[in-house]
Amino acid sequence: MKVETFLFGAVDVDPEQIIEFPNGLLSFENNKRFMLIHEAEGEDPVSFTLQSLDDANLALQVIDPAALGFTYELALSDAETALIKLDDPADAAVVLVLFKQEAAPDSAGIGANLRAPLIINTKTRLGLQKVLTHVRPNVVLSNLSSVAG
Repeated sequence: MKVETFLFGAVDVDPEQIIEFPNGLLSFENNKRFMLIHEAEGEDPVSFTLQSLDDANLALQVIDPAALGFTYELALSDAETALIKLDDPADAAVVLVLFKQEAAPDSAGIGANLRAPLIINTKTRLGLQKVLTHVRPNVVLSNLSSVAG
């Protein structure tokens, strides 16, 4: 199936690659079908575009929290586990939505939403957005001595 996108123009979408968010995403509840795209230049992309198949103008940049030095230990409720049909925790992928920081003009300009990660069942291709009230990610720091010296 061919889909028109804002960033990539017309792209072919394999129906087997569609990720469905049955409840949509925060502020985008009517957008339930998405696909992951990345620019073909790099073989190991750091971030991906989560492109809505319901609205060609909706594309979100997402990133693996590990790329930012974070890991999550998330507990899903029985209802959340049933929603994405998650039988094996190893089938769950966690990604963060990136956003532009407009309030801080002197900052780098890009942030990650740590409080509402996306959890995707890689087998069923069903996902949800988990809103966290308390964020306690594990942080992995790089070897700062190699940077300073």
